[in-house]
Amino acid sequence: MKFLDLAKVYIRSGGGGAGCVSFRREKFIEFGGPDGGDGGHGGSVWAEAVEGLNTLIDYRYQQHFFAKSGQPGMGSQKTGKTGDDIVMKVPLGTEIIDEDEETVIADLTEPGQRVLLAKGGNGGWGNLQFKSATNRAPNRANPGQEGVERTIWLRLKLIADAGLLGLPNAGKSTFLAAVSNARPKIADYPFTTLVPNLGVVGVDGKEFVMADIPGLIEGASEGRGLGIQFLAHVERCKVLLHLVDGTSATITKDYRTIVHELEAYSDVLGDKPRILALNKVDAMDPKQISDRRRALEKASGGPVHVISGVSGRGVQEVLRALYATIEGEAPQVETGPWQP
Repeated sequence: MKFLDLAKVYIRSGGGGAGCVSFRREKFIEFGGPDGGDGGHGGSVWAEAVEGLNTLIDYRYQQHFFAKSGQPGMGSQKTGKTGDDIVMKVPLGTEIIDEDEETVIADLTEPGQRVLLAKGGNGGWGNLQFKSATNRAPNRANPGQEGVERTIWLRLKLIADAGLLGLPNAGKSTFLAAVSNARPKIADYPFTTLVPNLGVVGVDGKEFVMADIPGLIEGASEGRGLGIQFLAHVERCKVLLHLVDGTSATITKDYRTIVHELEAYSDVLGDKPRILALNKVDAMDPKQISDRRRALEKASGGPVHVISGVSGRGVQEVLRALYATIEGEAPQVETGPWQP
């Protein structure tokens, strides 16, 4: 399944059916009077968040959604049929944006959440509605109300509790594969990850969702590399895990590069809680680990975790720190012997 997180869609609601001008004409019934029915309402266009979807790829192949118009009214006081609604199924976390690409119409984050995008037109009144004590035989009816036509954008922001950040080849995909059942592509060249990946992480009997996005490079906010097009997927995260490649000779510069790109993207990401970890320590000697950890602590002004996604060193401690930030408290760890 291809990943697509932005789609342009054209929608139009159905117009209302016209009212009918009709008079009752039956043998032996004098002065039958008006009996023209109303027109049916036009169909509306809705968007609904559903589970089981994680891409907008369906909206690349179908971009037009036009609801049916209501049928006109008929004689014998018959109302026209209402047009069928159209319901657009979108993944959880989808933002619906107006044509200006700035105004957010709705943010669908819960299963079953719906929003009306284009309301169908009302059906016109038949001449029966205009009958009165002074107008016993009205000869007029209303046309149906026209539908609404508009262009919208669908933008998907994956819903995850924790997000992985770092330069290319910082070990993000390896870490995600080590702590979850996700199987992202792993290789020894930059930009192995081309689309975001999600994994369910378990720690001390608790679970949370972690997102891995393609690596950032210096100048990403200006469009270099894959740019910052995927940073929107970690905007919903409660905490960010910043991985720094411990084998790099410029770890402080690597750290500052990512922080700069986050702040350049938005204040929301710049202010989001972050946990810093020195990765790939399985390929380093104890003196290198100590020196580079101390340098990273000085640059960040906070604690630095020492981990290895390959050997598993320090992984559980980092996961507990992530979970504590997500839930606001540390999970309970069973220290006694197991009992049924």
